[in-house]
Amino acid sequence: MAVNKSNMKGRVTVYSVLGCPHSTQAKDTLRNLGLPVCIVDINKHRDLQTQVKGLTGHSSVPQIFFNNVYVGNNEDLQNLDHDQLEHLMLLVREEPVPPDAPPVPHENSPDPEDELGKASDISEAMRKLILKLYSHHLSKDGKTVDYKAMCQSPYYERYCELAVQLQRVELLSLSHEEKLAFFINIYNALVIHGNLRLGFPKTFWQRYRFFNYVSYLIGGEVFTLQDIENGVLRGNRKGVAQLLKPFSKNDPRLQVALSDVEPLIHFALNCGAKGCPPIKTYTPQNIVNQLHVAAEAFLENDDGCIIDDVRREVKLSQIFKWYKADFGGTDEKLLNWVFDHMEPSQKKWSLKALLTAGNVKVSYLPYDWSINSTD
Repeated sequence: MAVNKSNMKGRVTVYSVLGCPHSTQAKDTLRNLGLPVCIVDINKHRDLQTQVKGLTGHSSVPQIFFNNVYVGNNEDLQNLDHDQLEHLMLLVREEPVPPDAPPVPHENSPDPEDELGKASDISEAMRKLILKLYSHHLSKDGKTVDYKAMCQSPYYERYCELAVQLQRVELLSLSHEEKLAFFINIYNALVIHGNLRLGFPKTFWQRYRFFNYVSYLIGGEVFTLQDIENGVLRGNRKGVAQLLKPFSKNDPRLQVALSDVEPLIHFALNCGAKGCPPIKTYTPQNIVNQLHVAAEAFLENDDGCIIDDVRREVKLSQIFKWYKADFGGTDEKLLNWVFDHMEPSQKKWSLKALLTAGNVKVSYLPYDWSINSTD
């Protein structure tokens, strides 16, 4: 049901925020219909937030209008039947934007997701493109990937082209927050890219080679998956089955490494296995809060943490065993870290009771190394 934009007098207004997968899906749907879409980032134009909430009764995004007709959010858009959609498209095609249409910025601001940016903006451009891929080929819970469909996507082809431009990124100019978001996003995308190109590693030695071989040229230096995780994000610490630190004292990549390990990264990095945390994209803004939310969600799930009150035992993901040093190095410090990063819930109160009484056993859950594919 393609429509010629040149024949249209009105517009579709979409209030969104950068990085929202539901907003991305809504925008793609509207553009595939050939509709003229005006994107308004309400984080960028905060003066409009109150007005939009007053019009819709909602502060969530996206919020969608056909001329002055309020449709709702992305789910509402996707659930429109054929006749409803035809009526709305006819409205936009034949009626100019009325005076009571929802407000838009005075300046014609381009959609941030359409801007590819300059060399210094490549990391953000990559994130936006990754987001498009995820919105089409990632399950709603972020745990599985449709690899077969992804490799045929035009977004994947564009991603491969843009990945070559990573060599132009000025890594030393990145702030701490920018570095966290950039390398987490790149790590997760590189794992998927490696799986599509080389196949999923199934044995220990295949995984070892995969994570020490699959790499991008970033800022003029080669970074493997091991380099990104253990060299940059863990502050240059030895990884699992590694005898040496990733970066030597004279390695120029050492300048990029975080000054210390950030334990929260372990709930954002996804190695392509079902036992990993869900895949998401992260932004520099409020990155630590985003990682805290990811940690809370992981610990609330039984794949991450189980409290056995009867046996006075806490069963944790193998992630806590492999990187125990990042969480304090002892069972006591590990359990305190887990407690501090749980969301308020019955599980947290159960753990508190065990910790108060003392003599708590720590064990580790089996890890599911099978591929996180939808197949």
